[in-house]
Amino acid sequence: MKFWGRVKEQNKLQKMLSKKQQQLALVYGRRRVGKSELIKQCLRDSSLKSIYYECKQTTEMNNVESLAELLAEAFNYPPLAFKNIEAVLNFFFKQAQHMPLILVLDEYPYLREAVKGMDSILQGLIDKYQESSQLKLIICGSYVDIMKSLLLVQNPLYGRVSLTIDLKPMNYRDSALFYSSFNDEDKVRLYSVFGGIPYYNRLIDAEKTVKENIIDLIASPGARLETEIGLYLRSELAKITNANEVFETLAKGFFRYSDIFAQSHISSGPTLIDVLERLMKMELVSKIAPINDEKNKKKTGYYISDNLSLFYYKYIFRYMSQMNVMQPEVFFERYIEQDFETDYVPHIFEDVCRQYLVEKNQQGLLAEPFEKIGRYYYDDSVNKTNGEFDIVTYDAKGYAFYEAKFRKKPVTQQMIQEEIEQVQRSNMLCYKYGFFSRSGFENIKLKGVELIGLEELYR
Repeated sequence: MKFWGRVKEQNKLQKMLSKKQQQLALVYGRRRVGKSELIKQCLRDSSLKSIYYECKQTTEMNNVESLAELLAEAFNYPPLAFKNIEAVLNFFFKQAQHMPLILVLDEYPYLREAVKGMDSILQGLIDKYQESSQLKLIICGSYVDIMKSLLLVQNPLYGRVSLTIDLKPMNYRDSALFYSSFNDEDKVRLYSVFGGIPYYNRLIDAEKTVKENIIDLIASPGARLETEIGLYLRSELAKITNANEVFETLAKGFFRYSDIFAQSHISSGPTLIDVLERLMKMELVSKIAPINDEKNKKKTGYYISDNLSLFYYKYIFRYMSQMNVMQPEVFFERYIEQDFETDYVPHIFEDVCRQYLVEKNQQGLLAEPFEKIGRYYYDDSVNKTNGEFDIVTYDAKGYAFYEAKFRKKPVTQQMIQEEIEQVQRSNMLCYKYGFFSRSGFENIKLKGVELIGLEELYR
């Protein structure tokens, strides 16, 4: 199976593996984000002897025996016996005194749970062989909190990590590499459901339509990903009920803390705060403040940041009973199709456009590089209303406003003028206007307005 994307991360790992000295790398990120595949790809590309071990959620001796078996196979040794994990790891470090060697401990938190003082054991071995061993040790894990704790000052491994990779979901452009045969509109639709998680994107069938892929993978009883979100939550949370309450409320469009508390059935404020913090640590929910009022808690919102979770709670979790008694095509047409096209995908398209701008900014391709991008809170004094502009950047010259339109018809000059007038009423110090459009533009004669078609996003 072809490996897509992750060029920067591959380069970092390969650079570390090419060094002569002993190295320790931490690779972590949420479940299904592609950590193991990234490491395996780097091992395939490396000429060094490597041993990849996926730690088990069992006893220390079970892990010791399994790791010893891999070691014997790798070096053509007879069966080896070790009394504990320290002994078998010490053997690896000693072997690497004579030749460069890569050892991967995937799902390290399982080993850490089974072996008391595991971090200290590693620290002792790293220090002991610091000058003599050429071992490249890669520690990988999905429990982000635990993996991050290895970097803290109070942890024994502090100061011994050579490389840290916090692997995030792919952006919209790299995600599209998995379904490159689809047209640009459908790439946005697929990204809006399956997001930047490689595991999900590998399941997309190029021979089927977007609708058929959605039905087959998540919007039908027994679909491959129907239980994916629930399994992920149960693996990280003791109680899933409160998480379901929060997700369903957010999926309905309530994002202020007070509204979430009022609309959900969570018993208390501290409980809600705890659930939100846990979901943010799992990188399923983001806490976002307007870029022009970042310290205002009342204007701060919570948003589902994982596309599959958003789709699931907006359409599947909410209408589970109906889905289980209806034909999949009928269910999709009745409960998903129209809202998906007119509201859901246009919402995700805004995020795609933000990603595009960030990418251009990082590449130094903008005339004026911005230092902030996000939502802008405004008060319309004329109409006595307030709200938010969804895509605004801030740079040395001031604010730049962007509008994203995922609609069948081209954006017209009248539409642009109406948007500009709304911005001007908000009193935002805006010096630049930009417009993204799925269907292009029609008779635009305004000067100084940036027009960005959908094809530009995937060029």
